[in-house]
Amino acid sequence: MSESERPVVSILMTTYNREKYLEQAVASVLASTRTDFELIIVDDQSKDRSLEIARSLAAKDPRIRVFQNVKNLGDYPNRNKAASLARGKYLKYVDADDLIYPTGLQVLVDGMERFPEAGFGLGSLPQDKFRIFPFMLTPEESYRRHYFSEQLFHKAPLSAIIRKDVFDAVGGFTGRRYLGDFEMWHILAARYPVVLMPLGIVWYREHEEQEMQHNRTDFTIPFKYLQCAEEMINRPECPLPEADRLKALKKIHWNMARYILGVGKNHSLKTMQELRKQTSFSYPDLFLLARKQP
Repeated sequence: MSESERPVVSILMTTYNREKYLEQAVASVLASTRTDFELIIVDDQSKDRSLEIARSLAAKDPRIRVFQNVKNLGDYPNRNKAASLARGKYLKYVDADDLIYPTGLQVLVDGMERFPEAGFGLGSLPQDKFRIFPFMLTPEESYRRHYFSEQLFHKAPLSAIIRKDVFDAVGGFTGRRYLGDFEMWHILAARYPVVLMPLGIVWYREHEEQEMQHNRTDFTIPFKYLQCAEEMINRPECPLPEADRLKALKKIHWNMARYILGVGKNHSLKTMQELRKQTSFSYPDLFLLARKQP
């Protein structure tokens, strides 16, 4: 394939037992006002008709390429597999149970093209009080925004667009269950500027079959995000100056202490004890840390 024939964007759709939603997800991609894309569907050994549906759709549009894994890989390894098959300049995840608006792809690509030095973009963000989207943040600015202003690294892959060379340079997702995207945005933002973009790009479906629903019943999962944040701030490549790094850690530890005590008060003393053991905090430390917001 010549350079002129390469798609600008590789849309990556990983699927596992999504026969109820897959056709609608694909239709949303094909309705995009920007047409220079390929759609890669990677089935992770579905037990339903997902693969059959994907292949029937591919037979109708040459931009759709369908693959099936030899064995079930799981969420983030399958995202990496899809990315390895991509030929585009940019990677855009659209999960098989979600949708992208017709102009979403255009907004994301235009935003990235305006800031060629950026490594990735995050959208679906509420209006900024001072700047019009899109705009770019340096690594230090993005970390400072997330930890001291408003959340940024909580976005799902559906709300992101990533330069493929940048994705490859960091080695893709580490495969950490539940935390993969939260961790990835930290890793990317420590090395590359990020472009912020508005709402109205994608639509996220909520249903009981999603893995994220475990957050409602497994009280250790939200705590894992705080542990991951602590790890990212402690990494040598964290772009925050030392004073801000310590300030961010203090805030993370405050949230950890409040969360652990809240689990003990509202849910389970046993789980509270398990969470505390994963920290260096004594019980007196917990009460002291939780007393006053930093």
